[in-house]
Amino acid sequence: MRNLIVHEFITLDGIIQAPGGAAEDTDGGFRHGGWTVPYWHDDIGASFGAIMPDVDAFLLGRRTYVTHAEAFEPMPAGDPFGDMMNAPAKYVVSRTLDKPIWRNTTILRDDVVGAVRALKAAPGKSILCDGSSQLLHTLFEADLVDELHLSLYPVAFGRGKRLFPSTDVDRRYTLVGTRPYPTGVVGLHYKRS
Repeated sequence: MRNLIVHEFITLDGIIQAPGGAAEDTDGGFRHGGWTVPYWHDDIGASFGAIMPDVDAFLLGRRTYVTHAEAFEPMPAGDPFGDMMNAPAKYVVSRTLDKPIWRNTTILRDDVVGAVRALKAAPGKSILCDGSSQLLHTLFEADLVDELHLSLYPVAFGRGKRLFPSTDVDRRYTLVGTRPYPTGVVGLHYKRS
């Protein structure tokens, strides 16, 4: 059985919305986009890179998929980060995406939970999900998440899209690793208890 890993940049109060840029996701009037930028350190990127040898697929919601595709698909072969992001298979959950815009993509339209269960049961390495707040809520509610890799940032906004759904989800995780970064960010690794 393949592991489903959730990798997120997250605030102290659980917000995962628009970590990368001001216009990334302004839903609900969110005006704090790009909140990770002042805290970036290359070790954060290296920690993400250390996960990737054990990953051969991304599972993404449409908006995150499009953001990633626009950033990574154009990167030339030989760019280390581009190669790392472009090589895995991509599974995008969408009812509106007409055709893939990123190499190695399969569009999942119906029965997301069933499709993800089938992916997890298929041979292969781990599956990584990042961003994709709506999809994450479905995955948590269906008890499909095996690991969390969270980069906890020393900011709080009070509102925005959160990692966990507001429904009655009782999930327990065991802390298996921590890593502080020089900018005040802390990497947290959890596995399902």
